[in-house]
Amino acid sequence: MNIKNINWQKCGGLVPAITQDFETNEVLMLGYMNEESLNLSLKTGLAHYFSRSRNRIWQKGETSGNTQEIKEIFLDCDADTILLKVKQNGVTCHTGEKSCFFTKFEGLNLVKQISNNTQKPKYDILDNLYHTIEDRKLNANPENSHVARLFAKGENAILKKICEEAGEVMLACKDQSKFEKYKDLNLEEFGEHKPGDPKFDIIYEASDLVFHLLVALNAHNIHPQAILDELARRNGVSGIDEKKSRKDKFQ
Repeated sequence: MNIKNINWQKCGGLVPAITQDFETNEVLMLGYMNEESLNLSLKTGLAHYFSRSRNRIWQKGETSGNTQEIKEIFLDCDADTILLKVKQNGVTCHTGEKSCFFTKFEGLNLVKQISNNTQKPKYDILDNLYHTIEDRKLNANPENSHVARLFAKGENAILKKICEEAGEVMLACKDQSKFEKYKDLNLEEFGEHKPGDPKFDIIYEASDLVFHLLVALNAHNIHPQAILDELARRNGVSGIDEKKSRKDKFQ
């Protein structure tokens, strides 16, 4: 039996991959693999997965350094689920927990069992914001969380905020002289650009827009890295040619 015998078609090209600690058998995470990511895992000895939100292959720990050294790989009896036994370098979860499974059902309630020695990995700001939004969506109370409130109200509320923030950016670009609404802000909280700086209004409103775009992306399970990858793909391509290629594909 080899990699071609895996039932890729049954799983739509992606098979679940359960990852355990090699020494303790503790379940660390659940990911997904396609044929290419499994091949990379077998070839390199490091766990590679397929990210559904980023729509690409990623090596575990490629950003944080918390890699997974593969010790053994198993395939289940139906040939549609993979089990990895790994040496986990650092922590597994983006929250800083060793395992992604730290929330326990107690009756109908969910209770987080947080350890005292979490080591939160360093991610870039977009990744951090995306995961913060994910956490607020799943765990926060709409009464005291703006993000949870948006998700509770539904997609129309999220999209409405994008329209509002885009309008604020437009007005900020049009008129850079009105800073009255920022007069009570603590200047020490801001970096190079502060209220009174002609660029501040635009930066402030654009930041609101980007944040709410991330909320919308999260609602559709799209990681911001997928947007960065698409921009990288377009880099060096004429905007006119790129737009034409899209029209040609759908004609």
